[in-house]
Amino acid sequence: MNYILAPSILSADFLDLRSQIKEVEDSGAKYLHFDVMDGLFVPNISFGIPVLECIKGHTDLTLDVHLMIVDPNRYFEKFKEAGAQILTVHVEAMKDPAADLKKIKELGMIPSITLSPDTPAESVFPYLELVKQVLVMTVNPGAGAQPYIDKCTDKIKAIRAEISKRGLDVDVEVDGGINEKTILTAKEAGANVFVMGSSIFNHEPAESVKKYLDILK
Repeated sequence: MNYILAPSILSADFLDLRSQIKEVEDSGAKYLHFDVMDGLFVPNISFGIPVLECIKGHTDLTLDVHLMIVDPNRYFEKFKEAGAQILTVHVEAMKDPAADLKKIKELGMIPSITLSPDTPAESVFPYLELVKQVLVMTVNPGAGAQPYIDKCTDKIKAIRAEISKRGLDVDVEVDGGINEKTILTAKEAGANVFVMGSSIFNHEPAESVKKYLDILK
């Protein structure tokens, strides 16, 4: 299985963002994760299209955009134009998930679906044939530096098992509280893409990326 690190710029130093992105890219990360929050679907507000536009074209990292917003389909075209390559939408935030996921693919982005910790794994099963990635939130969406929620491990296992049962080529991404211990817990449960914010950017980013890639070997 191909294991991928996706550093989340939610925890980056925005005064030094260009150099920190280069550090994680040069150290072996493959994705750059964007947590977009609207203050409605989640309590906090983060950043959005202008930041993504600034980064587009200045990195070879895959731009992995996670929309924590109400009615996300209002902005699909704008995020495509801004550079999003993977677009992740919450099953809880969509009125018609199947239509939205098909629209993401039609626009030329990789469709990805996610679910919050209290949402059952089965909620995404109807859409597995429509996505290339399922993001399992292992903390409550809306803020960084939260501890990993242990009950989410069983959800990772259930989703990976269903993907394997159907013979699908779908990544399982995890986001929240990923550190030296929980990265192995999530890996063993079936995850292969790991979003990491404070565990990378609250330390020396290049060294942190290399350390976690070594752990995943």
